[in-house]
Amino acid sequence: MKSFINKIPMERVRLAFRNIVKAIRNKKISFFILSYTGSTVKQLTVSRRFLAISSVCLTMFLVLSAVLIYDYYHLKTTFDPQALEDKIAQQSHEIVTQRKQIQKFSEKINSLKSSLVALNDFEHKIRIIANIDKPSDHKSLFGVGGSIPEDIDSQLPMAEEHNSLMREMHDQTRQLTLASIHQEKAFESLYKDLENQRNLLSSTPSIRPSKGWISSGFGRRKSPFTGLREFHKGLDIANRKGTPIIATADGVVTFAGKKGLLGKMIKVDHGHGIVTRYAHLQKILKQRGEAVKRGEIIALMGNTGRSTGPHLHYEVFLNGIPVNPNKYILN
Repeated sequence: MKSFINKIPMERVRLAFRNIVKAIRNKKISFFILSYTGSTVKQLTVSRRFLAISSVCLTMFLVLSAVLIYDYYHLKTTFDPQALEDKIAQQSHEIVTQRKQIQKFSEKINSLKSSLVALNDFEHKIRIIANIDKPSDHKSLFGVGGSIPEDIDSQLPMAEEHNSLMREMHDQTRQLTLASIHQEKAFESLYKDLENQRNLLSSTPSIRPSKGWISSGFGRRKSPFTGLREFHKGLDIANRKGTPIIATADGVVTFAGKKGLLGKMIKVDHGHGIVTRYAHLQKILKQRGEAVKRGEIIALMGNTGRSTGPHLHYEVFLNGIPVNPNKYILN
């Protein structure tokens, strides 16, 4: 060490010392690089502020380096290649399973679409059989245009992206939802129409009111009392007294009692403008206001009123006009 110091010229040392003192007065720090070879003393002067910033930066660099070194060491010690391969294999298996499920869902969508189309065809057949037209505001099954969406390609290879398949499934699911709403409304409308027809059919006379033989038909005839030509508004069915008389359709009794020359009579209102009358009865079994069903016994055949013998005088009125009862007897 002494030999190194002896080799440094004293004049240069004194000059370096004076520069240090000057730098301290100027609030700066100088670094001097001395050489024992006799070369010029090198001086590096920096401000204290620069030195402070440099220290902070150096500290941050050291801390960051330490963190990176720790993370690298931790990753190196905890990294398990086999576990990573197993996890990747598991995720690959899950992806394949999910894609298979997507394909099954697409097949279900195609099946639901076929079922909806079949239901729509079934509704159309029922309307043809029942002679019921679709309402004017009835919408087609798949909205405007009514075209059936093409089947989804459920056999898309597993290796390909399924994004397009998912979009197609989403679009067709929305279309099927709207189609099911339209079909539900169509069936509700059809049910109401069938219900109205059923009510009309159940309220329309269609059977013989009593057993026996027809003694006088509907229309012009010679009166058995006056011998003159008259219009006979009903159908006379002769049989023994006490023969059951049945309602020819569903309805409500609106009259039950004596009615002049018709004797004891029952009048049944069937709705839809249809009314039936049963006259010359021996006994009335229903009261005014009672509901009756087709085939239900409502009276017994008699000979009351102006009559030549036990028989039933049966009349059918449509909107107040007498019509031929034979047209309303199907049995």
